[in-house]
Amino acid sequence: MSHGGRSFVSSRLLCVRLSLQIILDLSPSQLLIMAGSSERHGSVERIGYITRVQSFSACHRLHSVHLTDTENKEVYGKCNNPNGHGHNYKVEVTVSGKIDPVTGMVMNLTDLKKCIEEVIMIPLDHKNLDKDVPFFASVVSTTENVAVYIWDNMAKVLPPNLLYEIKIYETDKNIVIYRGE
Repeated sequence: MSHGGRSFVSSRLLCVRLSLQIILDLSPSQLLIMAGSSERHGSVERIGYITRVQSFSACHRLHSVHLTDTENKEVYGKCNNPNGHGHNYKVEVTVSGKIDPVTGMVMNLTDLKKCIEEVIMIPLDHKNLDKDVPFFASVVSTTENVAVYIWDNMAKVLPPNLLYEIKIYETDKNIVIYRGE
């Protein structure tokens, strides 16, 4: 009987040693998963995404100085009209970051609204992109480049690494997404 008792204790010690070795080999996130979901909620930083939608109206002409007039007409079609054309753009600005445990926010939406006003509404709304926005003096004002312009300028006014995505609806069917890549 005592032999069986020692065997049980030895087996139990072996299991404890193996369990400790396994735990030592796990990453902190794997350990949290083992701890259970209720404990994870309180100790893991949560990542949230906030999107603010803003609309603006602007006109432009798709025309590249690197192409001939004939090539511009072939590439851009009716969007190369010398008098330009306009859009009612819808822009979605998405930020991503840790949800603050005190405020419960990734970012204060009032602050995001102010950044959008400064970067999108003041320089772009009811403007001729090609004539009123210096960036487009040397860059074709495609929706892709409008997204780049908005990204670059939003990145300047937002906290570092918070900007996640710029999504622009040029029309209901033509949509551009830019993530700073």
